[in-house]
Amino acid sequence: MELTVKLQVFEGPLDLLLHLLEKNKVNIYDIPIVEITNQYLAYIGEMKRQDLNVMSEFLVMAATLIDIKSKMLLPKDETEEEEEDPRAELVQKLLEYKMYKCMSYELKDRQMDAERVLFKVPTIPEEVRKYEEPVNVAELVSDITLKKLNDIFKSIMKKQVDKIDPIRSQFGKIEKEEVSLEERMEYLENYAMVHRNFSFRGLLEAQSSKMEIIVTFLAILELMKTGKIYISQENIFDDIFIESKVAA
Repeated sequence: MELTVKLQVFEGPLDLLLHLLEKNKVNIYDIPIVEITNQYLAYIGEMKRQDLNVMSEFLVMAATLIDIKSKMLLPKDETEEEEEDPRAELVQKLLEYKMYKCMSYELKDRQMDAERVLFKVPTIPEEVRKYEEPVNVAELVSDITLKKLNDIFKSIMKKQVDKIDPIRSQFGKIEKEEVSLEERMEYLENYAMVHRNFSFRGLLEAQSSKMEIIVTFLAILELMKTGKIYISQENIFDDIFIESKVAA
């Protein structure tokens, strides 16, 4: 009965040679050329039924191994300078082949990982992505009425007027650069993130001019509308406190 042996498929002569080195656990820089050549020829003998075009590549490598083997078996002339190891070129080719083989495995693994990932094309309409939940102003202001805010605002404005020295005010005034609402909103938002909870009255009293008080007051109203701050008052006539709703 004929025994059929299935030979391992190699991608080329270097692949077979590298397989023999790994199988024999030998150092790639110190190939036992005699033993490896014998094993290589044995594989070639088993592959004799393969395609001749494929076999030619393996036969070229077999010839190369036999050539190296013959050079290494020749006695060395002590008087000549040390010659290059005849295996050097083959070792270099094996190292390059091994590097590309490892890279191909790495790319194959990445391809398999990529095949397990599904990407969904965004299908959310633009109007939905830009939707912002409307702010409940009544909930934000709680029991704080605009009248209370207005009373505090007027009280602070009066204090600001009282600070003006009637004599010095006759000397003229230094024009100060106006503060825009956008700048004041940005300042107030950053201030609220840092202080978290602070006095409404104290904030307005800290402003240096009437214009700053007005713009700061408007900025507070704007930030309340956007839900970035929340105001509260424990008891009537107490100070109003502002709390930041934006994470620091």
